[in-house]
Amino acid sequence: MELAFERRGSGEPLILVHGIGHHWQAWLPVMDRLAAARTVIAVDLPGFGRSRGLPDGVPYTAESLADAVESFCALLGLREPHIAGNSLGGYIALELASRGTVRTATALSPAGFWSRAELLYCQAVLRAARASARALPPGQAGRTAESALGRTLSAGLLAAHPSRLTPTALTAGSQALAGSAGFDETLASFSGLMPPAPPKSPITIAWGEHDRLLPRRQAVRAARWSGQRVKLLKGCGHVPMSDDPALVARVLLEASGTSDPTAGA
Repeated sequence: MELAFERRGSGEPLILVHGIGHHWQAWLPVMDRLAAARTVIAVDLPGFGRSRGLPDGVPYTAESLADAVESFCALLGLREPHIAGNSLGGYIALELASRGTVRTATALSPAGFWSRAELLYCQAVLRAARASARALPPGQAGRTAESALGRTLSAGLLAAHPSRLTPTALTAGSQALAGSAGFDETLASFSGLMPPAPPKSPITIAWGEHDRLLPRRQAVRAARWSGQRVKLLKGCGHVPMSDDPALVARVLLEASGTSDPTAGA
């Protein structure tokens, strides 16, 4: 299906998939680094960002969203691309690796490795964040993002260093969360989300050291599921791209078989 996306760079294709309530711009802090070695395609999932919703009768689940990403790749003629995702996007990357339809998959703090209590906490926090974003009067999101306290209150759960997010990014992120047509149904579907089948493609899992939404103890379960060690993203939160762009870009490029050509720049 058709999805809104941003495309940059040249080389082997790397698809970037955001988390629930977010949009492709979540990847902006790392896109140019990645584009130095890859054709980078950051997508808006159906019902999020600028992408239209799923067709009538198709439920919002991680699996149906993965179907949409797989169809999107076919539409663009991308056969077995690399893929990387964060949170829900991380689960989607692992799901496509389990299908064997991607060359490599990298998951940053992927959903699905929670306990029952951790799942309920995640759902409650995200519902509250969504309600807060929708309740903001017009223009208030921009004013909140301008202050250090406002950035901490609005992004402290997801980013270890909210001050590294620009007011523009914070405002756009709040608007994306408030306007996500697929948010409620997708979040409700998390109650039935289990880790995907064993991967058929090479995978890398990395977890934010200071992840406050999906605490890093979930990385232990992800390690058991994958049979391999999970990388720790030091100094990073749940959405690590703005916390340490160089580290995240390096992990994604190494996982997809190359080094970061901008290292040391």
